Amino acid sequence: MVENRSAGSALKAELRRELLAARRALSPEAAAAAAASLARRALELPELAGAGTVAAYVSVGTEPGTRDLLDGLRRAGKRVLLPVLLPDNDLDWAAYEGPGSLAEIAHPGKMRLLEPAGPRLGPEAVTGADAVLLPGLAVDGRGMRLGRGGGSYDRVLERLERAGAHPALVVLLYDDEVVARVPEEPHDHPVQAVATPSGVRRFG
Repeated sequence: MVENRSAGSALKAELRRELLAARRALSPEAAAAAAASLARRALELPELAGAGTVAAYVSVGTEPGTRDLLDGLRRAGKRVLLPVLLPDNDLDWAAYEGPGSLAEIAHPGKMRLLEPAGPRLGPEAVTGADAVLLPGLAVDGRGMRLGRGGGSYDRVLERLERAGAHPALVVLLYDDEVVARVPEEPHDHPVQAVATPSGVRRFG
């Protein structure tokens, strides 16, 4: 089991390097166009249209842009929760109240993040969400998601499972990040759907 886990970790690390290099090669214009299309596609999802509360995130660096989507969700009357990174890499949550409610935070050893400045609601707040938008680097035809490797969202998914909560899990990606196969480890959880700039795909 340890050997299999190590092999899976190594394969994930290699795939992450390839995908991150492809993201870095995107022009700012292409990234902006992708963000606008991604927002339109994601907002068409019934899982988001029917949600009262959506746990989302603020994209950073070369991630598929989420700012248009966050504002679209608010305009649609959704309560939007955004993560606040804790020192142990777990996530607290606070409500998104518009672009002016975000503050740039420097975490030691990590890139600067935009986080909500409002009252902290606690790590368990995510269990009340009807849909959870997940960052990632890839997803395969089974719905298995490849994350960045920090473990923050693994904890979120474990927390949901412990609480018996079953929100719709949707990963946001670029078109070419829907791949044939993602290396899998025992702690990995499948998602229900992926939204990309060109469309939405659901998994059984």
